[in-house]
This record gives sequence, C-alpha cells and structure tokens, in this order.
Amino acid sequence: MTDWVGAFLDPGKRLFWGYLGSALLIALLWMILHKQDHPHHAFKKLFAREIWLSDSAKADYMVFLVNTLFMGSILPRLLGHAAVATFCFTILHEIFVGRPGLLPDVSALSIAFAFTLVLFVVDDFARYVVHRLLHAVPVLWAFHKVHHSAARLNPMTVLRTHPVEAIVFALRGALVQGICIGVFVFCFSEKVSLIMVLGANAFKFAFNVLGANLRHSEVPIRYWPWLENILLSPAQHQIHHSIEPRHLDRNFGVALACWDRWFGTHCHSEPDQSLRYGLSNPVANPNSFYFVYIHPFHEGARHVQTAIMQSGRSLRNMSATFHNLFCRKTYHENKPS
Repeated sequence: MTDWVGAFLDPGKRLFWGYLGSALLIALLWMILHKQDHPHHAFKKLFAREIWLSDSAKADYMVFLVNTLFMGSILPRLLGHAAVATFCFTILHEIFVGRPGLLPDVSALSIAFAFTLVLFVVDDFARYVVHRLLHAVPVLWAFHKVHHSAARLNPMTVLRTHPVEAIVFALRGALVQGICIGVFVFCFSEKVSLIMVLGANAFKFAFNVLGANLRHSEVPIRYWPWLENILLSPAQHQIHHSIEPRHLDRNFGVALACWDRWFGTHCHSEPDQSLRYGLSNPVANPNSFYFVYIHPFHEGARHVQTAIMQSGRSLRNMSATFHNLFCRKTYHENKPS
C-alpha cells in the first residue's frame, strides 16, 4: 500500500499529485480559453466514463498495482547509478593518472547548472534511443506493444509497461546517470551538485509541472510549430500512439524534439486531430492479464527462435560459399568458357 500511495506523493515520479494537478489546470484552461468550452462541459470531457472506466483504463490500473509490487522487489537488486559512477570515476582516474581539476575559476553554481542540464539532455537522448529500439527490435517490441495496446489514453497509461521494459529503462537510467555523475565528479570534484526542486531534477520538474501527464491523455494540446521543433507537445506524443499509417514510427522523444528532427522521425501535430489508439494489428483481449504479462514472453521466444534459425541458415550458406570458393577443385573447372 505504501508503494502505491508513494507514486502520488514523490515529486520524482510522473504521477506526483502536484504534476497531475498542474496537468488538470492546463487542460481546463486550454479547453475553456482555446476550445471555448463551458467549464462544466470541460470537466465532463476530462472525466468521461468512457475514458476512465474503459477496459483499457482498467488494464492500466491493474498494471500499476501489479508492477508496483513486482518492481518494488526487483529494482533494488538491479545495477544502481552509484556503482556505475564509481566504476566510471575509477576508470577515468586510471586512464588520466589523477584528476584534471578543470575550470577552477568557474563557480559551483555554474557547474551545478551545467551538470543538471547535461544530465537531463543525455537522459532524454537515451530515452529516445531505447524507445526506438523497443519499436525496431522484434523481441523488444513484443514487450513494448503492451504499452501501445492501450485504446484509450489517461495519465496512468504511462505506467502500462511490461516488467521487462521497466527493467530495461531502469538499467538505462542507471547507466546514463552513473556515467554523467562519474565524469562530472572526476572533472569538477566537490563543485558537482544537482539543482533540484522538491527533490527532483529542476529541468525534469519543469517538464512534469508543465503538463507531461497530458502526453497520455485525450486532450490534444498543440504548441506553435516553431516550439514543436524544440519541445514535443502532448498532441505530438498522442500521434505516436495513433494507429494511422502516416503516424507510425513518429515522435519517439520524451521532452526534446531535436532527436526526432535529426533522425527523421519528427511529426508536427495537426489542427483538431482526432486519433484512434491501440495496435495497428488488433489482438484478442489486449487488456487481459495474459496479454499484458504472459503473451510477450511467448511472442519474444518465437522471435528469438526465428532469429536463431535464420542465423543457422546464414552460417550454413556462408560455409557452403566458403567451401565452393576454396575447397572444391571443380569450382573453376566448371565455369563456362
């Protein structure tokens, strides 16, 4: 029970009540001022039963409850960022035989700002890379499709992930944070600190308080086109969940839009967009416990088996080619004249 409640009380978590409250306020203001909805009508839209009590939403709640129990016992046993930072620091110390003491005249506040910004940017890029791999690698997609099976979006959908995916992202976070900490501490020593707001990275706090929870909602808030080239709007992430063919494999980023722009996956939001969510290839019972937790292992195993068989055929083909080229005396003799 403590872990479940803690998800809404910890400013380091996306579902912190303050972030949910700010998202609600932003959504209401957008619907009232931009869409010209009456406040009562806006409330009814935001809390529509067909969204919050849909089968898709009920599966979101189930995954939240189950994963919180499961990950609470698993995460402490995974690789932590402190171990990575220590390893990184030790390696750098061995390579450079001592510490460089870079920029001795730069203030601790400047170093702290740089560290906080670099950590946020590098973490965001790592999320983009892992997210693309989850879509591109068949065995990883078998697990990530659980998230995309949501036919209705609400803030709880962000946690609709298979434990395997959660572990992948946890390891990614440990590596990114550990490397950044190790490098900065090696270079700047005691000047390194993290600028935090309520115990969270200041930039991550700003991202969350400015409506990150609306990414998984059916409130299509758009930004100006120039701003959507810098920051991904909620509507852009909703496009990522769309099953429209033109939207497939678009907007993999989390906060920054530059990664999608640079790697050709960026897509602007559309005026008055009305999207359908879920999987392009429908599956039976996408909200069942079996589909969420068991089916990904079966599908992943099939992909692994297929890959092994294809590798075996490739190795046999390579062996035959090698034999033809270098072992068969008749190879050149049988060439047509």
